[in-house]
Amino acid sequence: MNGLFPTLMILAMLMVVGSLFVGLFFMVRGNGGDARRSNKAMRLRVALQGVALLLFVIAMLTQG
Repeated sequence: MNGLFPTLMILAMLMVVGSLFVGLFFMVRGNGGDARRSNKAMRLRVALQGVALLLFVIAMLTQG
């Protein structure tokens, strides 16, 4: 269990960064259909940030 939460947190953080770059890529392209994709990617980023924060809180509570 020691390596589980740090591994999951790192994976969640990498997924947040990946979704951020995907959203920014679609935003920079600027086509009409890409705005919808950018919005979906940014909503996914917010959800992934929530997961990463939840994993961080769980790790802090179980560590003490």
